[in-house]
Amino acid sequence: MGESTPSGLEEHAATTRNASVSTAQPLTTAMADLYSPVVTEMGRVEQLLTEQMRSEYPAVDELVRYGCMLGGKRMRPALLLLVGQASGEVVDAHITLGAVVEMIHTATLVHDDVLDEAKMRRHLATVNSRWDNEASVLLGDYLFTHSFYLASTLETTLGCRWIGHATNVVCEGELRQKAARGNLHLSEDEYLSIIGAKTAALTACSSKLGAYFAGADEATTAEMDAFGYELGVAFQIADDLLDVVGSEADTGKSLGTDLDQKIMTLPLIHTLRCAEPGEREELETLLAGEARSAQLAPYLKRHQALAYARRRAEEFALSARARLDCLPPSPALDALIRMTEVVVRRSC
Repeated sequence: MGESTPSGLEEHAATTRNASVSTAQPLTTAMADLYSPVVTEMGRVEQLLTEQMRSEYPAVDELVRYGCMLGGKRMRPALLLLVGQASGEVVDAHITLGAVVEMIHTATLVHDDVLDEAKMRRHLATVNSRWDNEASVLLGDYLFTHSFYLASTLETTLGCRWIGHATNVVCEGELRQKAARGNLHLSEDEYLSIIGAKTAALTACSSKLGAYFAGADEATTAEMDAFGYELGVAFQIADDLLDVVGSEADTGKSLGTDLDQKIMTLPLIHTLRCAEPGEREELETLLAGEARSAQLAPYLKRHQALAYARRRAEEFALSARARLDCLPPSPALDALIRMTEVVVRRSC
């Protein structure tokens, strides 16, 4: 993997970034600022994660503590807490559920790294790279099962049911993505449905849980569910863009894995849809082999594929922003509004 944007895409990537309303920024830096309204509560979630990600057996303890470091941004617990604060009052259940959604998210990342054969995440060696695939699969299973145990400690099982359903949708989305590998006829609607399942389902659940356990009414809870879903779709489109034009030094993770795995993302789907018959045949030949970003760059540039994908991400972010109109003014609401901007204009 290279450490900078492939040369064939540099000009195109720069043009796309300049077309945005604001410049890209490291997500971790921007998110840290957004989390300020719930910084105390986030500290409690982090403490709970530290307490739960332990084992009396040294080999297991080392593995689970290392896995806790790979989640990185803590976006899902922060989203849960911010929505909770913006909708009403943060209670102890929010802290528990914040830890639960982060453990589930980390489990999906650990398993994803096995599927992608990734070597780096959050500037750290992946579990499969530092240990092996067996350790990764077992760690992901450990995190999944422990998260459901933790959710079951709440007085109501509703949170456990919602999280269980969301996790099932996430796994189903991953299976659908695997089945669609190499499908050069995958439509944009099918792509959006897949990423809505594998990524947005958990952000939607986090947002919905935040509202419900803060005492929000049914209508507000439904709007926050939709808000989290659209935010998650916007985030994943932007993430897919980074896999094409991002820098491993900035993102801190292995890039180019979508091409390696023949996963169809929005820039490629748009380019194939717009290509003339002869051009499409050339693209299909490239994609059937070991296509690299530099080889695809002229086609992506010709059809403004990166700009198109970024525009679609911004459309979902704007739609998510509109869902917040049901909430009263507050610092937490301001942070949620800014989050819709940050997730689509980032470098990691």
